[in-house]
Amino acid sequence: MSSPDRLLEILANKGALTPEWAPSVAAVDRAHFVPDTFEVGDRTVSRSADEAEWRRMVYADLPLITQHNDGRAEAGQIAFPTCSTSMPSLMLDMAAIVRDGDTVLEIGTGTGYHAAWLAHRLGEDRITSIETDKALHDIARENLTRAGLHPHLLCGDGLAGAPGRAPFNHTIATCTVRDIPYAWVEQTAPGGTILTPWGSSFHSYSFATLTVQDGQATGHFSGRPAFMWARQQRRSYGRIRDWYHGEQGDRATTTLDPRVLEENPDARFAVGLRVRDAWPLLCPADDGSDEATYWLFDDARTSWATAEYVPGHTTYETEQHGPRRLWDEVESAYSTWTAEGTPSRDRYRITVTAEGQRVSL
Repeated sequence: MSSPDRLLEILANKGALTPEWAPSVAAVDRAHFVPDTFEVGDRTVSRSADEAEWRRMVYADLPLITQHNDGRAEAGQIAFPTCSTSMPSLMLDMAAIVRDGDTVLEIGTGTGYHAAWLAHRLGEDRITSIETDKALHDIARENLTRAGLHPHLLCGDGLAGAPGRAPFNHTIATCTVRDIPYAWVEQTAPGGTILTPWGSSFHSYSFATLTVQDGQATGHFSGRPAFMWARQQRRSYGRIRDWYHGEQGDRATTTLDPRVLEENPDARFAVGLRVRDAWPLLCPADDGSDEATYWLFDDARTSWATAEYVPGHTTYETEQHGPRRLWDEVESAYSTWTAEGTPSRDRYRITVTAEGQRVSL
């Protein structure tokens, strides 16, 4: 039967386990932070149904979904994940910024597993973790107590940070934000680091790593993380029928292959900088034709657009409905990116000041 040693073996074999973090990963049993039932991939794993499989997944290097729909799922509602215990190797990537003696503010306690690692290595008094969801906050406290660890836990607005415990050497978020709060800058010590999953509704798969100095934070983008959204800034979720009700939109054509927007991460990142409150969905045809419909939906649920890909064609039909011309917005953003020379994501810089956030080449 799988055990904590198996997780250590997997992480060591992948080159993810550093000497600095190996003792904490070994000492903190992930099983303390995983419920009896969770989702992994597209399936549900139950301890009561199959203990061996439950343990195998607990000690795997995989993200485990522990909550959907803020814990308030209703019949017929689309299920979207709102809490997980993250992939351990990804957690180690984030933890690489930490040094012995540091103080850390964690935004998003979740199950408490990441806070447990931090508390074990740095000491309980050096870790402050804040969780918005009261139910998750209570569960995390129980999990950490079970593991014998007691970092400072707060329940409240993570975007406001924890001013009473500041300053911190590092602020690490375990949730995606589209706008980095200035409160995090104010509460991070000069020379300290802010690390957070960052993005827009269109593209949310980046880490933003910023250094705080002289009252502002400046940094770059990297990685391809997939984290839950901060609840105050999350994108919309739903099915096609939540936007499209059989309406006829305005039809036109385009020469932009919509698959480029799906397959080129640099293009998608750049478009997401300009179209921040709409998101795409590529739906391949199920008849073997290799055709596909590229949908766009706005967060306000007022507008939708489609682009129809057909193999061998150089022009594609588009349709747009609602007060916004979503395809026009996306195509214009793509054209701007190409006019700039198709810069890669690592050429962009993010700056956060008291006046707000900006991203520039």
